[in-house]
Amino acid sequence: MQRRHVFHAATLALALSLSVGALPLARAADQVVRLGTMSGPDAQIWEVVREVAKRKGVDVKIVEFNDYAQPNAALDAGDLDANGFQHRPFLDSQAQARHYKIVSVGLTYVAPMGFYSRKVKSLGELPRGARVGIQNDPSNGNRALLLLQKEGLIKLRAGAGTGGRNATPLDVVDNPKRLKLVELDSAILPRALADLDAASINTDYAVKAGLSPTRDAIATEDLRGPYANLIAVREQDQDKPWVKPLVEAYQSQEVRDFLARQFHGAILPAF
Repeated sequence: MQRRHVFHAATLALALSLSVGALPLARAADQVVRLGTMSGPDAQIWEVVREVAKRKGVDVKIVEFNDYAQPNAALDAGDLDANGFQHRPFLDSQAQARHYKIVSVGLTYVAPMGFYSRKVKSLGELPRGARVGIQNDPSNGNRALLLLQKEGLIKLRAGAGTGGRNATPLDVVDNPKRLKLVELDSAILPRALADLDAASINTDYAVKAGLSPTRDAIATEDLRGPYANLIAVREQDQDKPWVKPLVEAYQSQEVRDFLARQFHGAILPAF
């Protein structure tokens, strides 16, 4: 009889330990988030986010990439739970081209893209026939062409670059200086700068190359526009319990303060 009571007590204790202890462990496992981002400034920011997210019960495992095409492919394949590196036009372009079911769940920062040069101090100084590097992906190449148009260097066909239609060099209808537009991968443009008269470079690659957008850019985009970066997840995951705390961790005062302290206006909060 006494042995039966001991057995029942042990069984009850085990059941209680499983019911009380297993739930937090399961929840913690559910909250591990594999997040893809670009090496450099993006990864630096996500390290700050990771510390904030820990306090919200989310364990962010940061996976760094050096190619803009890879984080969405990895997310779509299920190798990542989320990514944070791109703006809406880039996501829309990739989703349309590759049929990704990926959605935005929150904004992160805006980093105005700029043109850089080791040969001239302004785009207006570019000589006739100058070689100008622009990105070869549709959304960022579009940004570069719109900025060249804004600066009066080229004129695009009516409707190009607006309404979801990315402009390409084929849309240039007026090019008084006969600029030679050289389309290159975004990651290559900083290294190619010495061989070009000017180049459009995304802020993350510019910073990694030792360029300061506020000091070195000879032309920059307006801060107002559709190019705020975002956090993306698969469509079926957008209501998962870890999504809201992850976004809140990014859109925290700690991250806002880090952006101001680390990037001095080159990267600004979009939240």
